[in-house]
Amino acid sequence: MESSEGFLNPYQPIDTHGHGLPHWQQARSLVFLTWRLIDSVPADRLRDWTSERRRWLAHHPEPHDATTRATYRTLFPARMEAWLDASEGRCELRSPTNRAIVEEVLRHQEGETHELHAFVIMPNHVHVLVRLLSGCRLEDRVRRWKTWSARHINQQTGRTGPLWQEGYWDRLVRDSEHRRRCMAYIQGNPMRANLPDSAYTLWTREE
Repeated sequence: MESSEGFLNPYQPIDTHGHGLPHWQQARSLVFLTWRLIDSVPADRLRDWTSERRRWLAHHPEPHDATTRATYRTLFPARMEAWLDASEGRCELRSPTNRAIVEEVLRHQEGETHELHAFVIMPNHVHVLVRLLSGCRLEDRVRRWKTWSARHINQQTGRTGPLWQEGYWDRLVRDSEHRRRCMAYIQGNPMRANLPDSAYTLWTREE
């Protein structure tokens, strides 16, 4: 397995793709990912948040200094996290069986295409700290995770239609302190949401 080191290097090429919520990736860099169930945030609230975020980013192009990053986090990720932690929607991932499907998908090809550092499967969303290995693209890996898990959960539950909200949120990890904060966020998410042990699945890599 490749080394677990690998943080955002502002002096190396960064691949930017996507629209609405642009995605950054850099070879072998750690990334903090979030994706959510389709009914986890009401559509009108999500639409307003997305439009506001797009306008803000247009006036504050990256890279951001520490003050701008703090402002961004207050305006956007922190608000979204609070909405997700309110556990709105059907919360299909309260089911241990459904969470086991997501965990199995995350672990598939681990060590070949990606290196997991931590994840938490909440009732209506998922956070993952992961490093993609050589030749693996972020959008391809997330699409596989979401497609495979949706297919198997729909089969398990007998539901039909989309399971996951389109797209995902990602953030390249800048340094070891940023990694520590991401790990702490994942570990503390169930407590902040006041969840019982039966309602989430948490895993972190042994140091």
